[in-house]
Amino acid sequence: MSKSRVLLLSLGAAAALASIGAAPACAQAQAPALSQAPASCPAVLKHTFKRLQDEAPQDLCQYSGKVVLVVNTASYCGFTKQYKGLEELYAKYAPRGLVVLGFPSNDFRQEDADAKKIADLCYNTYGVKFPMFTSTVVTGTSANPLYAELIQATGNQPKWNFNKYLIDRNGKVLEYYPSKVTPEDPALVARIEKALGG
Repeated sequence: MSKSRVLLLSLGAAAALASIGAAPACAQAQAPALSQAPASCPAVLKHTFKRLQDEAPQDLCQYSGKVVLVVNTASYCGFTKQYKGLEELYAKYAPRGLVVLGFPSNDFRQEDADAKKIADLCYNTYGVKFPMFTSTVVTGTSANPLYAELIQATGNQPKWNFNKYLIDRNGKVLEYYPSKVTPEDPALVARIEKALGG
């Protein structure tokens, strides 16, 4: 056997041994840590809705562990200016775990049928950055599954636009607030702070 062939065989064997030795370390590095598994999703958040700006499906379980304020919105309502306060509330408390979820609805005949116009009002007029979803039904027997659960939990269905439901980090529905309770209302803010643990 030639020296060159012996050398090639030796190099091949060395490479094979190296790869066998490296495999367990590589596999170990890529294995997910069990301690990092996400917390279980509370039942009230086990729903999927389409995002307003592009209709991409959004699993509400991504908000597990957060304090959630759910609001039914409308573009042509006397309370529409509450978008500003809701965004300010979200900006202030998001770092501590609050998320505001906006659900446009034409249940009270004050929402646009054109999703692009709704989005333009939210994002360009009021600078909304909190999650917004496509127009949906929030009252009666046709209420979407999330709102059906919120209504059942509180005994209150939205009576007008910009009604609010507060959900704690564990998925417990804490309170229902009518339209007249603004995002700046001291009682609402205090309840949010308490739910955040502050």
